[in-house]
Amino acid sequence: MKTNDLIGVGLYTPSEAGKLLKIPAARLSRWLGGHKVGDRSYPALWRSEVSLGDNKVYLGFRDLMEARVANAFMNAGVSAIKVRSAILTAREIIGETHPLSTNKFRTDGREIFLQTIERTEDGEDQEKLLNLFRRQYEFNGILEPVLKSVDFGDDGLPTVWWPIGRKLNIVVDPKRSFGQPIDARSNVPAAILANAVHAEGSVAAAAKAYDVSEGAVRNAVEFQSYFEARVAA
Repeated sequence: MKTNDLIGVGLYTPSEAGKLLKIPAARLSRWLGGHKVGDRSYPALWRSEVSLGDNKVYLGFRDLMEARVANAFMNAGVSAIKVRSAILTAREIIGETHPLSTNKFRTDGREIFLQTIERTEDGEDQEKLLNLFRRQYEFNGILEPVLKSVDFGDDGLPTVWWPIGRKLNIVVDPKRSFGQPIDARSNVPAAILANAVHAEGSVAAAAKAYDVSEGAVRNAVEFQSYFEARVAA
């Protein structure tokens, strides 16, 4: 994959992705690269959308979203084996390579449901939940979508992610700055604005240097501090 091909895809090392997702980098590498325990091999949960041809693991934006949902399911008590099974089944049903990153999933902590639309005999569209393991429709155990901080397109695919909500106006958009966190209004990477405070000597000077508001700089500083604190923890 060439650099130009990464536009709209995003590019993250497991370390960079781990900081954003609060998931250990080694775990992300196992999920996307597979691993061995003794004589037993475990395949990757899914194939990364990014390959630079150097046999290293990288993630794209869709991989971030897939990992975020997979991690949420596992934190809810769903095993990695069930998550892998859900990915394979859902991939067949909805035809997406990264099905968990769509907005069609629900979980009750024990099972994973795929939201589908079926047309009734009267010609009306009816929402149903397909239990991916028993392969039958369920109508209970519905929870709110786990991707509340993600914007989706009309096709149900993720478009942008607000890592800590919309308050700071910091967004991850694969179409801008290769998916690095940026100030949504100016498109300047949050890390650059935060570091500019030290380089320029003040928030006001940093804002002037990058032609952004002082509020944007303060938001970037708060954003960086938040993630540095998460990494330290």
